[in-house]
Amino acid sequence: MDERNLNDRIHRALHGGMIGCIASIKRRDLFAHLVLIAASPRYLNSEDYVGGFEKEDVDGILSSIETNFQDWALKFVPVAIGVNNSVFIKMLGRSFCTMRPDVALAVARTIFLGDHRDVLDEVDVPCTIIQTTDDFAVPVSVGQYMQSKIREASLEIIEAGGHFPQLTTRDLVIEILDGVLPPINAAYYN
Repeated sequence: MDERNLNDRIHRALHGGMIGCIASIKRRDLFAHLVLIAASPRYLNSEDYVGGFEKEDVDGILSSIETNFQDWALKFVPVAIGVNNSVFIKMLGRSFCTMRPDVALAVARTIFLGDHRDVLDEVDVPCTIIQTTDDFAVPVSVGQYMQSKIREASLEIIEAGGHFPQLTTRDLVIEILDGVLPPINAAYYN
């Protein structure tokens, strides 16, 4: 970002949400706002935290990815989309299936076994957390937890299912973004 003289940027992310949070802590000057869509600092449940998955569930997911990634991806994508939309399922399925299985396994391990709850209280960039009411991977309690830990966080809950509201309810996501982000300056892109 330094090489391109990028600062005051808006970071929008799903799984990269925690990466954006960490980057904003290390280089506050580069970020004006974080938009965290279906993000989670931890997917595993513990005694004092509901992340959405038990360890056995995650072990099963990782085993399925390792054993037959293509089969796992074809089963995972419709659940992740959360609505019966063949266009979105095909689009996301194609994207998943282009990943190398070893890379997919490494990414899945990082996502499902990571724990970044400790960084949330260090984030001082304004954040908008966007989440659906019925996300199989990230329960609403995760968004509420993140909102309680991040100083300047708002939580926008969309009455819908799925883990990818930017696909399935994009008009609602755009409406939320229009309400929290500054207008885009056309000169910025020239």
